[in-house]
Amino acid sequence: MEIVVVGRHTDVADRFRQHVEEKLAKVELLSPYVRRVDVEVTHENNPRLSENRERVELTLRAKGPVIRAEAAADDRFGALDLAIDKLNERLRRARDRRKDHRNNKVLAPVDVRPLDEILTDEGSGAANAPEPQISTPAALSAPGDSVETTIGDSPVVIRQKLHHADPMTLDDAVYEMEMVGHDFYLFIDKETSRPSVLYKRKGWSFGVIQLDNPCGAAPVTDLS
Repeated sequence: MEIVVVGRHTDVADRFRQHVEEKLAKVELLSPYVRRVDVEVTHENNPRLSENRERVELTLRAKGPVIRAEAAADDRFGALDLAIDKLNERLRRARDRRKDHRNNKVLAPVDVRPLDEILTDEGSGAANAPEPQISTPAALSAPGDSVETTIGDSPVVIRQKLHHADPMTLDDAVYEMEMVGHDFYLFIDKETSRPSVLYKRKGWSFGVIQLDNPCGAAPVTDLS
């Protein structure tokens, strides 16, 4: 198993790198096919965020889907421990899911109602929000490429990243979202070929927003 430790806006001491290797040695027990673990350490300079000034993000790459976990604390050793706990929990869930598949178990149904009904129930006014002016970044050419841009003259920074996407089922999308620990997941629906966003609602409830134009289809032009 290859372990790659990098620092973002900070230096990483050899002592911490050695500690990372010792902690991640147990990961192979839960994921014997793991090939590589990327460890990114970020230091926050804002004194108001002193309790969460050190952030550690773990990205595990194995034979199956990418599994990610991150945590923040006042020191990077504590943040690493929290992140590893999250990673181990997701690895256990991945192992249990493989067992469930062998037993033909299925996940709870996902909300696939029309977008207007979902927004009404969520009490969201996002559908009527004005479109922000975002500067156009350089084209992203390969999966993994990322770029940061700003909205006009505001201090808001938008980070864009290009990901590879294979069509998948809703069941697979729920699983992938849980493995990366996000509240949403962008994917291409295998049955409809529509770009879709899966997101968490309350409790164990999920919602799906889909675009009505399948991937690869020509845009519809209104000539009226």
